[in-house]
Amino acid sequence: MAARCAILLAPRTAMTFCGVSFPTCYGPEYVSSKLMTWAEKQGIALTYIQPGKPQQNAYVERYNRTVRHEWLDLYIFETIEEVQEIATEWLWTYNHERPNMGIGGVTPAMKLKMAA
Repeated sequence: MAARCAILLAPRTAMTFCGVSFPTCYGPEYVSSKLMTWAEKQGIALTYIQPGKPQQNAYVERYNRTVRHEWLDLYIFETIEEVQEIATEWLWTYNHERPNMGIGGVTPAMKLKMAA
């Protein structure tokens, strides 16, 4: 189920990623062909970090750890729809209610408003 969740969430993450490439720690043998096709259609190149070098993808590794500890490990999911619902609720809370010390102790939504 965790692998299915990762594939489900990767396109959403890529859509918020403001680059032409999307770094991943999974080699092409582990990446869904649907994800590869989707990325190609969006003009996003999937780039692979070197094995054993998670620091090359530090932001994603930190986000993945937060996802695992704050909601993925807390539930036993019965359906993909349930995963989507909980992920959406958590992501909204993460962006609108949870202060981020890395951006000055404000929420990402507040930081975006200040930048506008």
